Amino acid sequence: MPELLHDWVSLHAAIRPDAIAVVGNDDTLTYAQLETRSTQVARILTEGGCHKGDRICVLMPKCPAAIVCLLAIYKAGGVYVPLDPASPPARLEKILDSCDTRWLLAAGPTTRLLDAVFEHEPFRTSISIGWMDAHPPKETTFRIAFSIDDVRSQPVTPPVSRTTRRDPAHILYTSGSTGIPKGVVITHANVIHFVEWAVKYFDLSPSDRISGHPPLHFDLSFFDIFGTFAAGAQLHLVPTELNLLPNKMAEFIRASELTQWFSVPSVLTYMAKFEAVRIGDFPTLRRLLWCGEVFPTPSLMHWMRRLPHVKFTNLYGPTEATIASSYYTVPTCPDDEKAAIPIGTACEGEELLVLDERLQPVPHGQVGDLYIRGAGLSPGYWRDLDKTEAVFLRNPRSSDPSDRIYRTGDLAHIGSDGLVYFLGRADSQIKSRGYRIELGEIETAVNAIASVRESAVVALSSDGFEGASICCAYVPAPGAIITPVTLRKALSTVLPNYMLPSQWLVFERLPTNANGKIDRRQLKEAFAGDATQTARQS
Repeated sequence: MPELLHDWVSLHAAIRPDAIAVVGNDDTLTYAQLETRSTQVARILTEGGCHKGDRICVLMPKCPAAIVCLLAIYKAGGVYVPLDPASPPARLEKILDSCDTRWLLAAGPTTRLLDAVFEHEPFRTSISIGWMDAHPPKETTFRIAFSIDDVRSQPVTPPVSRTTRRDPAHILYTSGSTGIPKGVVITHANVIHFVEWAVKYFDLSPSDRISGHPPLHFDLSFFDIFGTFAAGAQLHLVPTELNLLPNKMAEFIRASELTQWFSVPSVLTYMAKFEAVRIGDFPTLRRLLWCGEVFPTPSLMHWMRRLPHVKFTNLYGPTEATIASSYYTVPTCPDDEKAAIPIGTACEGEELLVLDERLQPVPHGQVGDLYIRGAGLSPGYWRDLDKTEAVFLRNPRSSDPSDRIYRTGDLAHIGSDGLVYFLGRADSQIKSRGYRIELGEIETAVNAIASVRESAVVALSSDGFEGASICCAYVPAPGAIITPVTLRKALSTVLPNYMLPSQWLVFERLPTNANGKIDRRQLKEAFAGDATQTARQS
């Protein structure tokens, strides 16, 4: 078992240096090249003053250079903080401020975004930028501390590392109900434990060609990356633009001769909708995995009937529990479109608990709150003890104070077959396109707009690519003239595109229930009716 995540790359670079490690749009790296380049980036970081535990942000498209930076940060003893290039400047500023970084590694078409962020003096003077491709920008508001040419002149002997497997490896920022993204801390040990189990269960080997579909700020991407490196296999990075091009996505799977595919279900549902998969397609594919949201059974049946040679596995787990905590490999194609697909049984070293409000187990078949216990649990939220203690609880069945359970916010029940079944959220959190979204964060942003008196955000299930349609009901401030177009434009300055509502309704007053609270059920019915009426008119 490796001590740190990058040790897998070092191992294969030593024994299979010329084996292909990463394949991107226009770049392919062997294990030896990946090892050398990441070491050189690590050296320039440590020589520039990077110390153990320093948070280092990465802002670039999904590409081999980003994988180099990830490994380099680990080698330098730093903590990797991936940033989403599609985020608006205001959101990135919150993350940069939260993680208190002194370093940012950037590349690709991110100059305008960085210009907007670095207009602010605190960032401009406190953060050093390393430009990691061959085309550094000119005339920017930010100063580039070092370039790729500086990196290439560095020694290829790794810096001394004092990091241990219990130390943080990365911080992943997810949606927060208060409008401030939450930073989930994940350790090297968290990821190593899951990957070691997964490599064994999925029988991964150097002959595998594994997809890299999720964005690099997604927890799921760490299985693709380190599952590949642990096995000494090939990682094929999937271009983001293919998400809305189902036939080209299918062609990518064929041309890359992938043996394993892992993504959120919305991508698979979208491909099924457009009949992008042929009978007997993808002959090299051995396994298809999904995680992050429910895979509708009709779409699963569509895939299983076309790919009878492929094993299909459902993984479940929130970011706070590291990649996945349970698994279920579907034995045969369901014959009922309404059949529920379980999230299954706990992965090795994990435990799924369905409990009542007193944290006592509920009988089989009864709905309860889903908790997770085990080796994958995050230490908690970055510099937020209150949020950490609210969801990471002492295990009531143990006298060990370090034994914790994580409240997922999901509802579940245990079936007569002994398997766990996911039943949806118990709060206002949803999944859309695989992203975990707090509807409260959207409401906070809408209510901050001066021309809005009040608003409420709800979600409707969708059979489209997004998986859930975000709907916003709003009441204009007295005398204000606002439209969905102006609201969407205002929101786009503080929220990423995947959090922007797609349906809007204006009210003179939001409906309330008997308790005087906003009647969200009535709002959902209003949006559902509005969508139906629009469909009829079109």
